[in-house]
Amino acid sequence: MTTVIEQLQEQDPSLTTTGSGDVAVLFIHGFLDDQTVWDDVVSELATADAQLLRLDLAGMGDRSGDEGPYSLQRYADDVARVVAGLDKPVVLVAQSMGTLVAELVGVRHPDKVLGAVFVTPVPLAGTHLPEEAVSSFRQLGGDVEAQRGVRMYLGGGLNEFGLDKLTYIGSRIRPEVVTHLVDCWNEGIPDAPEKSEFISPVLIIRGEADGFATAELVSSAVAPRFQHVKEEVLSGAGHWPHVQQPQNVAGLIGRFLQEISEGSAAAPGGAGAQGWINAFASKSADDFGEAFHRDVVLEASVIRSPITGRENVKTVMSAASSIYESLEFTQQTINGPRTYLEWQATAFGGLKLYGVTILTKDENGQIVSAAIHHRPLDAALRFSAELGKRIGKAVGESRFYSAD
Repeated sequence: MTTVIEQLQEQDPSLTTTGSGDVAVLFIHGFLDDQTVWDDVVSELATADAQLLRLDLAGMGDRSGDEGPYSLQRYADDVARVVAGLDKPVVLVAQSMGTLVAELVGVRHPDKVLGAVFVTPVPLAGTHLPEEAVSSFRQLGGDVEAQRGVRMYLGGGLNEFGLDKLTYIGSRIRPEVVTHLVDCWNEGIPDAPEKSEFISPVLIIRGEADGFATAELVSSAVAPRFQHVKEEVLSGAGHWPHVQQPQNVAGLIGRFLQEISEGSAAAPGGAGAQGWINAFASKSADDFGEAFHRDVVLEASVIRSPITGRENVKTVMSAASSIYESLEFTQQTINGPRTYLEWQATAFGGLKLYGVTILTKDENGQIVSAAIHHRPLDAALRFSAELGKRIGKAVGESRFYSAD
């Protein structure tokens, strides 16, 4: 009988794994690189209670002969397939261009991705460098000396061994692939949202001497997009701190894993809340249903008595989500099986509502109870009345406020 990893390796032979644990850590490399850039970090994490996985993106490393497309969406498809196939929660660790892939995957699998470490990240919307700068990067394919020069310039003092390793890795990538890779990080995702839809904790690791993912770029176009983000800056490191300072990078990753574990010890983390948040974005009854235990109980300031059962609760939540014109979750706190979500919203032509939602999950991460508190009172009463008009006949009209 084949194992989960063997099944995944049949689909992607480049996938490698070491270690074991209840959490998987999946490493995603960046532009002009392959999975071996993580070798030293993985070695430093050998004693971590985690399964450590690496892979090559198409067109690079052992997949240098793969046909295209070489796009962020294709890379996200490939990595998401691995995440979906794993039988445990995942923390994504990615560098540079790879951070864009990681964010896309995290959004697709909110209930499985517990958090992400972004090393020298770039904006999901792309860097949009001027054409003269971009053209020099597009010409790096097949030019070993030019690649070495770029590594030296952005590397913040990489030693000869590091330069040799990175230059060799880049030399294996075909010129036509390099051109597409540049488009990936320069153009990014054209319709990237101002606020990321990935709400799990994010650790950003930046090199102080990085001339590409600079302090200004990260502070203006990366970090503000995430709800729960912490930044660490490594002195003397450039754009490849995982090659230059693997021990320090591994130490930060290890501490992040510990924090994730402590914050989600009683259930599969705050990730369960992401299914709730994702359902609000889709406004789909089925998406709400996937997050709920079959005997879930809903209490809210806009209903007079609790609603019980998955089918009834998902009907209410789907209708409620359709009333909002906008909804933003502004803060998340996890305490054992409970997740506290602060939010702000608009409805009825711009009327502002604020509130707190308390989600309680069972040992399997399913929501067994939800308590939603709306304010101010007038807005809550109007919301209740509108909800009653839409679904009162389905769940009981007496549960809702009526001005009549």
